[in-house]
Amino acid sequence: MSKTDGGVWSRLVHRITTDADDLDAEDLADSTEKQGACACSKADPGEMVTVAGRLRSVVYTPSEKAPALTAELFDGSGSVRLVWLGQRRIPGIEPGRALKVHGRVAQRNGERAIFNPWYELQHP
Repeated sequence: MSKTDGGVWSRLVHRITTDADDLDAEDLADSTEKQGACACSKADPGEMVTVAGRLRSVVYTPSEKAPALTAELFDGSGSVRLVWLGQRRIPGIEPGRALKVHGRVAQRNGERAIFNPWYELQHP
């Protein structure tokens, strides 16, 4: 059931009976749609997309060949891996931060990824 179905009563019942994580995912999906961004779950490899959501995790992976800062961006429909090659830390890129990114989707270890995306920090 969508939270826009029915009237006030049905929306209230939906908010009371739905798991907090599911409500958060619905709110993120609504926010993504309002920003005109593509849903992460619909971003196809090879496609240039703009996606928006919240960072679930940020991990620095040291390597002699190519150190990288990797983050998981979740938008309520799914997630995409963001990978900044050669970076140890980027100010503002931290778990829980809202972000809007633009770049070409790739396949990395069976999941969607965007390498060195352009990004815009969003206000909470």
